Amino acid sequence: MPKREQLLNQLSAAEDYGILLTAQIGGVPNELQLIVGTAKYDSEVEGLRPQNHYIIRALGVFEHQLHLGVFGTLAFTTEHPVLQHYNYPLVAVAFEGKPQNVYELILDITQTYSSIFATWRHLVDDINRAAPLTTLLESGKGVLGQFPKPAAERLAKVFAHHKIQTTLHEEENFEREDKHGRSKEVQLLAIDNAYIIALSFSVEEMGKV
Repeated sequence: MPKREQLLNQLSAAEDYGILLTAQIGGVPNELQLIVGTAKYDSEVEGLRPQNHYIIRALGVFEHQLHLGVFGTLAFTTEHPVLQHYNYPLVAVAFEGKPQNVYELILDITQTYSSIFATWRHLVDDINRAAPLTTLLESGKGVLGQFPKPAAERLAKVFAHHKIQTTLHEEENFEREDKHGRSKEVQLLAIDNAYIIALSFSVEEMGKV
């Protein structure tokens, strides 16, 4: 059985737990190495019984937020809101027209953004901060900000609901492959609410050849 699948199987049941023991810089640029232990809760002793230890290598790391200690869930995925800023072109959302109620528009923008990214991303990081949002929207013309393409398209629908015209300007130099034809799409390793965004991950069992 591949070691990644074995690790995921050992964390699949309700009584299964993982322990992120260490996180350190690897031997090549932008590499992180994690040492993860697996354990199973034993109700008879009211404690965790250790199972195996693994090394997870993340290559081409772009972003990470890690917390050492016990965790309940671990997953590898290529489909997650936090990846949109890397795997999709950025799109500037330009608008023209004044809202009937600027505060209702702001509420709809905020709720739409939150429905996409939850707590993984923050609207303030993507919007145009040249002026307060109320001032910008009441001006009747401007750029809301730059967003990953799926989010920009959702926000354009919000403006349309408020009868305001939008124009989407997609970045021109977005590339899905590098000059060698290798994919530039990133992946996510999620450990509860902690995560690593990287080009690839590998899993090895410690003590095994």
